[in-house]
Amino acid sequence: MKAVVLAGGFGTRLRPLSCTRPKLLFPICNKPLLDWTLERLAKSGTNEVVLAVNYMAETITQHYGDSTHGMRLFHSREEKPLGTAGPIKKAEELIGHEEPFLVLNGDILTDFDYSKLMKKHTEKRATATIALRRVKDPSRYGIAELTEKNRVIRFVEKPPREKAPSNLANAGIYVLEPEIFDYIPNGRPVSIERDVFPKLANERKLYGYDFEGLWTDIGKPEDYLKANKLLFDAQIKKSQVGKSVRVKSGVEIKDSTVIGDRVFIGEKSKVGPYATIGERTILGKKVHVQNSIIFPGVVISNFTSIKGAIIGEEAAIGSHVKIGDGCMIGDHAVIRDNVVLSQGVTVCPSRKVSENVLTPRCLM
Repeated sequence: MKAVVLAGGFGTRLRPLSCTRPKLLFPICNKPLLDWTLERLAKSGTNEVVLAVNYMAETITQHYGDSTHGMRLFHSREEKPLGTAGPIKKAEELIGHEEPFLVLNGDILTDFDYSKLMKKHTEKRATATIALRRVKDPSRYGIAELTEKNRVIRFVEKPPREKAPSNLANAGIYVLEPEIFDYIPNGRPVSIERDVFPKLANERKLYGYDFEGLWTDIGKPEDYLKANKLLFDAQIKKSQVGKSVRVKSGVEIKDSTVIGDRVFIGEKSKVGPYATIGERTILGKKVHVQNSIIFPGVVISNFTSIKGAIIGEEAAIGSHVKIGDGCMIGDHAVIRDNVVLSQGVTVCPSRKVSENVLTPRCLM
């Protein structure tokens, strides 16, 4: 089984953290998002994966090389953004025309069994089969209307909530026949959701597969934190502590928490629940970290509280600091002592902050 992972997104809504790394290398429970996807593909029987890359392509290709988890990896690089269908067309020679293949949006975290989707696709003799997930807000997604036999009769990209034909959302997981290449023009941006799927629906060649289980996309900071929490609830229910971790007296580690290698935690600190602490991080005494993602090499000084925030690599957080829900601190940023950052504040890489910021805004 072959798969294409669309890994070229810019991660615009996750700036400033995506200014210094592609979104697919963001850690979730201390492992890059793309690692979770590749592991799941391997377990589903995939043996070849094409990574369709664009933004920071070299970072991804250097990180993974040409094999992982027993699968061969190929890298198909876009010279310019080609939308969600253009990269599939560009990878045509790597994919070949012998058999159906998987396509995944790279920013999806799921425990989906891809082999089940492949089986359903083969049974229906479809040109394309979409994995579908029931959602509360259809306006964020492509929405499918199905017949009783799961044929898609209508596919509408991001309809107004009141006009949505259903609440069955495109989960960003497809099986496609090589015939799909005939529907995608070469060398220009093409949207599979707006240009290809509606045409296939009209031709009665598009089917849907409704599933349940762990699934979330990672487009915004709150989605990223939600993905971390969902993975804790679904798979990592007990705290995990890495190698060479030093924990002083009176420290409380609440389930579920993941702590990387060579971390130091000062006395009477509280970590968790739903905290991811990257390797080489230093927490001072009486530090409280909850429902947050701390990238590697961060220093958090004494008496500081971080709740519902994301702290970039090798940032330095002073003492008596409070960082609130939805804040994002870029790599190498410095937050001085006694600073309060309220909800929704973002701090660009290497920026120094010495005054309170009590309204949501970006500090350049």
